[in-house]
Amino acid sequence: MGKEAGPSEHAPITEHDGILTVTFRREEKLNAITPEMTAALWEALNRLSLRDDLRCLVITGTGKYFTAGMDLGTQVGSSPGNPQTEAAHPGWNFRRNYRSHHLLYDEIEAIEKPVIIAAQGISLGAGVEMAVSCDFRFCTPHAEFGLPEVNIGVMAGSGGTSRLTRIVGPSWAKYIAMAGMRVNADRALAIGLVHDVFPAETFLDEVYAFCRRLTAISPDVLGVTKLAIDMYADVDRTAQRHIDRIAVHGLVQSGEFDKARERFTSD
Repeated sequence: MGKEAGPSEHAPITEHDGILTVTFRREEKLNAITPEMTAALWEALNRLSLRDDLRCLVITGTGKYFTAGMDLGTQVGSSPGNPQTEAAHPGWNFRRNYRSHHLLYDEIEAIEKPVIIAAQGISLGAGVEMAVSCDFRFCTPHAEFGLPEVNIGVMAGSGGTSRLTRIVGPSWAKYIAMAGMRVNADRALAIGLVHDVFPAETFLDEVYAFCRRLTAISPDVLGVTKLAIDMYADVDRTAQRHIDRIAVHGLVQSGEFDKARERFTSD
């Protein structure tokens, strides 16, 4: 899938035809996410944000698990701390590092390019929290999704519970995040947690075919539509119509719209 270069052997980054891919490869630890893997995700997002030739990002994995979640043996977040400060103010230090992890998912949600989760296997904890911050979610029939944090005395608090509720509604969010239950691929599709389930044998081919459809769409149109959809969920009907007019006016005034209209009228 193109050239490979990344900060972590457990999360190499590849580029091909405008599609950026991060692949979790830590099968011996069920692809549990380390700070180095998080750094690879940040690098990929930075590339996606800064380079016009990169049009979308795919996050996938190898093995039975997409990811079992955060590696509990490593520090949450990525902010370095002063050992004396950490000892004197452990709560403050934890919240600071935890916020750095929040910002990763917030950036996935905010970036004006499509981000796609391709969960080839079981996805737990941070894997689900990451997935619900993405624009599109696909999986194989072998996939399962769960938020087991309640079983270790916490809740899924990296935006996962709130985003999950927004996507599947309070009833299923309680089943997954409150009761700690897993859902399989078929149920995930039925409740709207994933957009489609592809055969394992052709999984990435199907995902990349979808990505190529996205790369054929104007990046301005994709970016503005993503922003508008996210705003629609938070405002009333009147504000939605104002957003419609502002967004469409800007796109109609772009040269891209004139080129597209010429293509359609000349056919």
